[in-house]
Amino acid sequence: MLSLTTLEKKIRENLKYNVAVGLWDGGLFGVALGFASFGTILPLFVASMTDSALLIGLVPAIHSVGWQLPQLFTASHVSRLRRYKRTVLMNTIHERAPFLGFAIVALLLPTIGLQAGLIITFLLLTWQGLGGGFTANPWTSMISKIIPPESRGTFFGFQAGLANLFISGSAIMAGYLLDYFDSPFDFAACFFIASIFFTLSWVALAKTREPEDIEKIIPEEKANFWNDSKKILGRDKNFNWFLSARFLSQFATMGFSFYIIYALREFNMDAITAGFLTATLTIAQTIANASMGWLGDKWGHRSMLIIGAVAALLSSILAWFAPSIAWFYPIFLLAGIANVSIWTIGMTMTVDFGTESERPLYIGLSQTLTAPATIIAPLLGGWIVDSAGFIPTFSISIVLSIVMIGILIFLVKDPRK
Repeated sequence: MLSLTTLEKKIRENLKYNVAVGLWDGGLFGVALGFASFGTILPLFVASMTDSALLIGLVPAIHSVGWQLPQLFTASHVSRLRRYKRTVLMNTIHERAPFLGFAIVALLLPTIGLQAGLIITFLLLTWQGLGGGFTANPWTSMISKIIPPESRGTFFGFQAGLANLFISGSAIMAGYLLDYFDSPFDFAACFFIASIFFTLSWVALAKTREPEDIEKIIPEEKANFWNDSKKILGRDKNFNWFLSARFLSQFATMGFSFYIIYALREFNMDAITAGFLTATLTIAQTIANASMGWLGDKWGHRSMLIIGAVAALLSSILAWFAPSIAWFYPIFLLAGIANVSIWTIGMTMTVDFGTESERPLYIGLSQTLTAPATIIAPLLGGWIVDSAGFIPTFSISIVLSIVMIGILIFLVKDPRK
């Protein structure tokens, strides 16, 4: 057995502490997201200002593409850092502060009007998404540094699972708040509470103990991330197929963005039911994150991606044939499993590719090259919903889910093996 380096010894000395701090951060972040969910609360807020399915579908898409797009462009800077924590703490302010802005917009909506409120809301969504994107690469690099390789899937899974557990509880509370308060205090209350818990989450994140990597070799000249990225894409065919599956996953799940609006329009869903559906989604994600992360460490993360792709297929099929609102509970449950596969397991598998020094580039490529699909998919889905209805959107998701399953089974290999 190889002896541990000084850095590895420090990491293992602080491992239990950092795991505890990371779980506190994830839990508090989850409470905040439950009150301002990108899957339900924020789309309902936008739906209160417009009937456009395209604009409503853009809400989760802007968040996702903002999170993905900047990551490759930050890879060169991140790869030269000996400590990531300070960069993470400064950047993450920009993904948390906009929620206070949502609360102010909600309160001022009767005064500023729907059009101005809609414009400001989308500006805030863009700010929030990009704030998350500039945070993501250094945060992922920091977590991959302070959590040993054999435990990363388990940690990512349990942190995301704990976050989703708290999301489920606060989402139900958000549903009751929306039902109890009249406009404009309903959404304003949700966003104000979210802002408080995002701040507490930041405090927990600031407690992370990250040792300086004094052994890391940093070239005098900055790496040319375009050339280095081309080299990786040119030689790593397995990673290319992995990227293809991630790209397709956005279209295979594009119907997910419209489930809540479909339930609202077709089955007259009320705010309390919306809260319980959000709770169903997040409870499913809680269990899936913990179990799929742990199983991925044992059996390989590729197998978890396949399970998620099958769940996406089944969710879209059920949405197509749903005769009542009750069907949306298994629909959201399967969507939760698919989301965990795409985001948590996808992120965990990404850091298994390449070497330590190449990791920020692999992270950046995995996210940034997926970003165009993340924004195009809901635009396409929204356009189809507005012009032809919800069912054609679900049917396209079914076809592309089948293609994604084929790529994962026959073309993608587990990089750890």
